[in-house]
Amino acid sequence: MTAFPRTDPASSVPRRPRRTPRVVPTAVPAAVSALAAYAAVRLTGLLLLCGSAALRDEDPLRRLNGRWDAVWYRRIAENGYGYEARLPDGSVHPDLAFFPLLPGLERLLAAASPLGAADAGLLVAVVSSLVAAWGIYAVGTHVAGHRAGVLLAALWGVLPTGFVQWMAYTESLFTALTAWSLHAALTGRWRTAGLLAAVAGLCRPTAAALLAALAAAGAAHLVVQARGGTPVGRLLRRNGRLLTGMLLAPLGWFAYMAYVGVHEGSPFGYFHVQAAWGNRIDGGAALAGFIWDLLTGPWPSPLGGAGVCAALGLVGALLVAAARQHQPPALFTYACAVVALSLVGAAYFGSRPRLMTPAFPLLLPLAAAMARWPAGRSAAVAATAALASGTYGAVVLLGNGPP
Repeated sequence: MTAFPRTDPASSVPRRPRRTPRVVPTAVPAAVSALAAYAAVRLTGLLLLCGSAALRDEDPLRRLNGRWDAVWYRRIAENGYGYEARLPDGSVHPDLAFFPLLPGLERLLAAASPLGAADAGLLVAVVSSLVAAWGIYAVGTHVAGHRAGVLLAALWGVLPTGFVQWMAYTESLFTALTAWSLHAALTGRWRTAGLLAAVAGLCRPTAAALLAALAAAGAAHLVVQARGGTPVGRLLRRNGRLLTGMLLAPLGWFAYMAYVGVHEGSPFGYFHVQAAWGNRIDGGAALAGFIWDLLTGPWPSPLGGAGVCAALGLVGALLVAAARQHQPPALFTYACAVVALSLVGAAYFGSRPRLMTPAFPLLLPLAAAMARWPAGRSAAVAATAALASGTYGAVVLLGNGPP
């Protein structure tokens, strides 16, 4: 693969090739093609789900807004925090594990419209997915050009876990906030980046990855300026907006951590809540054990184990490709952090691919490569991927286990 153009020391983002026409990725007309491509692939998945559900005489809407985590968010929207599920084995699952932004929006929308909380959550997810696709396009266009930006938005939609983007889950809302926060950092709008990150911090715990990304981008920016021998005091005064953004960024995440800490009577209260759900950081030991059991356990599944290893290998290959293509520090750090946070915990294995859904910079090397293909070839690959993704999504959503 051809590497992106080298980083411009003045901006810590790749220079745009001179022959590339200037595109303003935040302008609506420029983003229409990306939004249309994204909507087309997700509508394909929705039609496949509706067709499969009709064959089984099931309600597809309930599969999108009335099961698994969506039920927890709806309950918080309707009743606030305080519910605990007590399992037959004696373990307790408190609803404090779920961050407040999505249920807060569900409550506001339900109060202002005829929608119930469940339908409000689905509407938030669908609208957020379009905002996310726009932001992903803007990031891709800024780094690799218009065609790559359009393809990046489409590829995010055809992820195997793309079906959760139109569920009453947080993936789309979080990705929308993250994409625009990263775009703001790439374009030097540090206060906007920090403010969006603060809101994202109220959405889900993996906002820690965004905080790491902004810290890496800010540090890289300051290091480049410090190379000229600028005194520290002058350097800080010159970068007041950057520092303000860095101070704003963690406020939402820390605010919810503090809320749960007060409720639990411990500064590590949120981690205690996660532990009650069986989620704890173990450095990947649980994942390794899961794969080992698939390969050698009492009921081995060599094909399943090989599939998991292949998927992890693909993620690793995409990270290597991103590094070789000199992605800006914010994007590469974010992708690495999301992957790490998805793999180092002892959480339910089936949720790990879903947790990686917001890591859209992983797809940037593929989007940049496809941008050099003939348009018909790119469209054919995207259409095939949309059919495969939609079929997989229908199978998962009509199954018993949570995604």
